[in-house]
Amino acid sequence: MRQLNRKLLRDLLHMKGQMLAVTAVVACGIAMFVSMSNVKYSLEMTRADYYSRYRFADLFMQLKRAPEFTLEAVRRIPGVATVAPRIVTNVTLDVPGLGEPATAQLVSLPDRGAPALNGVFIAEGRMIDPSRPEEVIVSKPFMKANRLKPGDHIGAVINGRWKRLVIVGSGLSPEYIYEVQPGAFFPDNRRFGIFWMNRRALESALDMTGAFNDLSLTLTHGASEKEAIRQLDRMYARYGSLGAYGRDQQVSDRFIGDEIRILGMEITVLPTIFLVVAVFLLNIVLQRLVSTQREQIAVLKANGYDDEEVGLHVLGFALAPTVAGVVLGTGFGAWLGSALLQLYGDVYNFPRLLYVFRMENALGAVLLSFAAAVGGALMAARRAVKLPPAEAMRPESPPVYRPGLLDRSPIAHRLSMPVRIILRNIERHPFKSALSVTMISLAVAILVAGRYTYDSVQRMSDVEFGSRHREDVTVIFNDAMPPSTAFSFASMKGVLESEFYREEPVRLVFGYRSRRQTLKGLQRDDGLQRLIDSHVRPRSLPEHGLLLTKTLADLLDVKPGDVLTVEFLQGARRSVEVPVAGTIDEIIGISAYLRLDELNRLAGDGGTLSAGVLKLDASQSAELYDRFKRTPGVGGIMMLQALRKSFDEMLAKSMNISTFILTSFACILAFAMIYNGARITLSERARELSSLRVLGMTKREIAVILLGEQAIFCIVAIPLGFLFGIILSVLLARALSSELYRMPLVFTPANFLFAFAVLITVAIVSGVIVGRKVVTLDMIAVLKTKE
Repeated sequence: MRQLNRKLLRDLLHMKGQMLAVTAVVACGIAMFVSMSNVKYSLEMTRADYYSRYRFADLFMQLKRAPEFTLEAVRRIPGVATVAPRIVTNVTLDVPGLGEPATAQLVSLPDRGAPALNGVFIAEGRMIDPSRPEEVIVSKPFMKANRLKPGDHIGAVINGRWKRLVIVGSGLSPEYIYEVQPGAFFPDNRRFGIFWMNRRALESALDMTGAFNDLSLTLTHGASEKEAIRQLDRMYARYGSLGAYGRDQQVSDRFIGDEIRILGMEITVLPTIFLVVAVFLLNIVLQRLVSTQREQIAVLKANGYDDEEVGLHVLGFALAPTVAGVVLGTGFGAWLGSALLQLYGDVYNFPRLLYVFRMENALGAVLLSFAAAVGGALMAARRAVKLPPAEAMRPESPPVYRPGLLDRSPIAHRLSMPVRIILRNIERHPFKSALSVTMISLAVAILVAGRYTYDSVQRMSDVEFGSRHREDVTVIFNDAMPPSTAFSFASMKGVLESEFYREEPVRLVFGYRSRRQTLKGLQRDDGLQRLIDSHVRPRSLPEHGLLLTKTLADLLDVKPGDVLTVEFLQGARRSVEVPVAGTIDEIIGISAYLRLDELNRLAGDGGTLSAGVLKLDASQSAELYDRFKRTPGVGGIMMLQALRKSFDEMLAKSMNISTFILTSFACILAFAMIYNGARITLSERARELSSLRVLGMTKREIAVILLGEQAIFCIVAIPLGFLFGIILSVLLARALSSELYRMPLVFTPANFLFAFAVLITVAIVSGVIVGRKVVTLDMIAVLKTKE
């Protein structure tokens, strides 16, 4: 086999361009598989380690106020392992260097020792001193965004009283991996943060001595979560419970869980495309190799090499670039996975990121790549094995051609000779031509799908911050306020427009299905807050009944005309029957809307307000912000443009990197296809092209014949790639969508122009490289034949 190995090495060097192209495609597919697999597993391990080390709870419940003696009954619930009561409230802040008001969620810490559940990792500084009620630990993202450090002071309005808080440390908690303000979906770390405060100090400020308003629990292995939730709801109904829920409805865990689920989808789709193209490339390269080395194969068999040795020799042409691709792809994938994990670390708050390179992923990459290599080489290897030496020594029989559609066409004589040669060759190899077009179109599809995710998320931002919300500020009240509050805010100097809404926690029941949900009562549907569907079409509130988002209607399996049972979870806890008047396909969240006066009537309490949205005079905004910072009863402030700026910065950082990676890999895929196609055409038709040169054709005409075929493939592949890209984007939209958000189908002209420009650029570059081979074509050597 030593002679065969030398021959293999010599032939590989001779075909180095084509083999490097195959290697690059395999490396891209393996790099994607390895990097995404490792990132997915690393995120899972990082989350599991964080949850375990800092005792993340299994069940959560918020309520109005409950006495601590009720905890004994909770501990007796079968399956309950640990119970951790807390006090949690939202307050407005005056942050040094920040003109606008910020919002903090104050979370109590035990007077002594670490929290039983939802522990705090101290990233900088120290724990609070129980004897100093003004000390707080502040979440690390908020500290970083506002350039704060231990020792700095922050003003806060707690229960209507101004407090001066001292920062003694920065921290993180598994409860806030995705730190977002209640009611928002996008983080604004500069204007919202988590503050941990001594329990005694917080209960004194809120008059909550001997009581709590937030409960976390863990369950023993095998315990029934559903039964524990049922008993908790029954026990705390009288104390204003909003309903217990598990991790699957905890906002932070849902966001990181969806991210891990999305990675699992990408592991399947993208590497598969690259490996399919690698199979095709290897097949056409090796089929051509067997055709050009018929005589060499015959000599090998005549000299005693058996079928197995010849087959393995041919298979070596596939394994060599595959092995190189595996090595390069695994190494690059390991590095890329580490870099991508750091990118996730910028969005999600972990005390440490555990990057785990799994040998199982590397082994999976090896198996996938070798399966692709064998799949691509199998037909060529079988063809080489079946060649009898006597037959292989003879030149391959020329194909029998008959006049095709082009030859019978009346316009054929109007075409130039090079064009007729190109079209005739495509017509005579329809299957090969169709596969070439399909493979090139896959590169275009990846470009379209890669840009689609960017455009889709951008559309979500435009709809949410542009079309749907037109206010400047959302003022959230700590407690339900009387309707007269609206006049107080509307009369403030500098407030141009104001609207108010009410939110009530309820349980929606239809048949055996139920869901804990918030009812939102709106004053109007065409003001500062509008109802906009995924197609950016405005919708109107029904005169009577509920307007549900389509996702919520699907979860409850209801349609317009059905009647829901609405169980109010606060106040008189009424239960009423309300018809479903319609559905709306919103992009973000799941909601249930109705008119404010209708909600007040159903609640039966005379009416209250939960929050207001305001349009401000820019010249008066600074004075208004100072007033909001000290207004009692205000539990939070959301700045619309600040949220959008924060979101756009996060989007630009994450999406630009992912788009760059996908574009680079798609360029490699397109280049490999176009370059290999041109090189194989050159090797197959070298004698024909040289003959045409001898007959008087110019080098330019020969180059047109050689590269024109690939140009036609690219032209046909572009619209087909657009179609495949749309199909792939639709599949991605369905896979990436969740209860928290739905990916809208957005296909901008810039997306298709970008894919078109990239493919044309790659085609030109590969054409220039192959065109140089035509210029240096040795006509005498090519035209030599052996009799």
